Amino acid sequence: MSAPPPTEGPTIRFATEEDVPTILSLIHELAAYEHASDSVLATPSSLLSTLSFPSNPAHGYAKTLLIYPPTSTSTTSPATTTPTCAGMALYFHNYSTWRAAPGIYLEDLFIRPEYRGRGYGTALLRRLARETVQVGGKRLEWSVLKWNEPSIKFYEGLGAQMMSEWVGMRVDGKGLERMARDGEGEEKRGTA
Repeated sequence: MSAPPPTEGPTIRFATEEDVPTILSLIHELAAYEHASDSVLATPSSLLSTLSFPSNPAHGYAKTLLIYPPTSTSTTSPATTTPTCAGMALYFHNYSTWRAAPGIYLEDLFIRPEYRGRGYGTALLRRLARETVQVGGKRLEWSVLKWNEPSIKFYEGLGAQMMSEWVGMRVDGKGLERMARDGEGEEKRGTA
């Protein structure tokens, strides 16, 4: 017997404080997919203190969109009322000096493997494109690992262009602490 057809499309909504355990679970699943599980330092407490939620949109630095599969109905069982979260898009606003306009940087897009191929990644990116346009933004951008060919092809299929002349740079951990500490004396002397 086949499953009943969905009664509607997927639901996309902003994450609330109650969704923090789901967000953390998705972060861990993404890290495992990227072979970087040991790099996750996020905790429920750190997510609560750094993410922005609808109840307090001025708080925090990043927002999270969650996507849920459609509910289905059956003559033998009631409609699913709390489907499992299929994935997320975690993002923040950035700014382009050359365009003198805001934009959105997509930090993480993750769709759980069992929900891939259903258009959920496309739906989240289209929602982010609308968010970008709504704030007067001129760019929606993100990074993708060089080895992640399926994602690269997926993004290119949506019209994204690979930035071959730009190289990502990062300072974190002890290097960040050292850089911040080493510059303190120069600022006090006015030589920075």
